[in-house]
Amino acid sequence: MRSKKIPDIVIRRLPLYLRTLARMAAEGKEITSSDQLAEQLRISSALIRKDLSYFGEFGKQGTGYQIRFLQEQLQRILKVDREWEVALVGAGNLGRALAHYKGFCNRGFRIVAVYDNDPAKIGKMLGNLKVKSASHLVEDVRARRLKMAMLAVPADHAQEVADQLVEAGIRAVLSYAPIHLTVPDGVYVQYIDPVVHLQRMTYYLGNRKHSNLKGF
Repeated sequence: MRSKKIPDIVIRRLPLYLRTLARMAAEGKEITSSDQLAEQLRISSALIRKDLSYFGEFGKQGTGYQIRFLQEQLQRILKVDREWEVALVGAGNLGRALAHYKGFCNRGFRIVAVYDNDPAKIGKMLGNLKVKSASHLVEDVRARRLKMAMLAVPADHAQEVADQLVEAGIRAVLSYAPIHLTVPDGVYVQYIDPVVHLQRMTYYLGNRKHSNLKGF
């Protein structure tokens, strides 16, 4: 891998390439090209080739990419050639949906613990996991040496929980709380706020010039 810094926008696109390759493999395809990937993702083939070139040469001109090989390489680059154990904080409606979502395990992630501060939820089963008291969060996460967590709590509790996760040794947080979190250097936070994405889309509605929205 090249030593120069890779733009974050490139890293953001890699999971989309990996998802598209997985779909192609499920359809029984063995070989693809940057043109075919571009058609699926509605971006330029030149951009795909440039993104992949940051990490090496994965195909041959005129023959394209071996899908299985490129999948394996992208999984290695994204470090999802292993299983990451994840803590989930928040057992409300969103937390329940996340706990029951079947798409994590086959893509490198497994929720192994769920926490909440509501006595009515503590001790209840969420799928095959028992909801634990948030008072045990730091101790449990530290003991299990977890590095990733999903945050599905109200905005007014999000920073407090994030502080606890950092204290416990969490290095990556996927936050569904509609608030910006303050974390130390070395801790990565990714935000998912549906309202923000809806607001971005409403800007383009009715504007024919920009009606073909891209998912980046």
